[in-house]
Amino acid sequence: MGPLFREVLAVGLPALGLALPEGAAGRLEQYADLLLHWNRKVNLTAVTGAAEVAELHLLDSLALLRVLGPAETLLDVGSGAGLPGIPLAIARPGLAVTCCDAVAKKVAFVKAAAAALDLPVRGVAARAGGKPEREGLPRAQVVVSRALADPARWLPLGAAYLAEGGALVAMLGRETDEAALAALGAASGLRLGRLDRFSLPRSGAARANAVFHAS
Repeated sequence: MGPLFREVLAVGLPALGLALPEGAAGRLEQYADLLLHWNRKVNLTAVTGAAEVAELHLLDSLALLRVLGPAETLLDVGSGAGLPGIPLAIARPGLAVTCCDAVAKKVAFVKAAAAALDLPVRGVAARAGGKPEREGLPRAQVVVSRALADPARWLPLGAAYLAEGGALVAMLGRETDEAALAALGAASGLRLGRLDRFSLPRSGAARANAVFHAS
């Protein structure tokens, strides 16, 4: 990816209060290279600039480390090219990740990237409809989606995949109303536990990760 990609990561990670294990930065760059290589033939992302891939895809995904806690399993619903699941698996050795998407070509990329990077990531071609056993999807300690950013749609769906005591995360790309989120969660039998607001370091774009638990 080049020096600009590495600089954005190197500056952005500590700005978000994050540190990676040894070798993880190199594997994130390998993943980004694979993503853009496949993107020439398979439509995986409209974001192709080195700095933008580093910030909008990788740092945005890795910010979830701030709220993951000690989870050992993660389900990434509608993961597309494996975001946020693959970056989290790189950053958290031992985190078992399942990435599901309805588009088979995107799941093929996830499987290829997981194999190339030797990651505990499973790709499943499925359209999540709230029936995990029927869909071949696990119940996980953390359930997350970047694709379904609207909490009104995501919370009732994602709750179906929670393991007992697990956490459902809504990734929000805008300023958000805590009371409104709490009310949406309550309507789905969820309690808002934490709202982690932050800005992406390079662009200043507002983000928030809302963590819900079964009430």
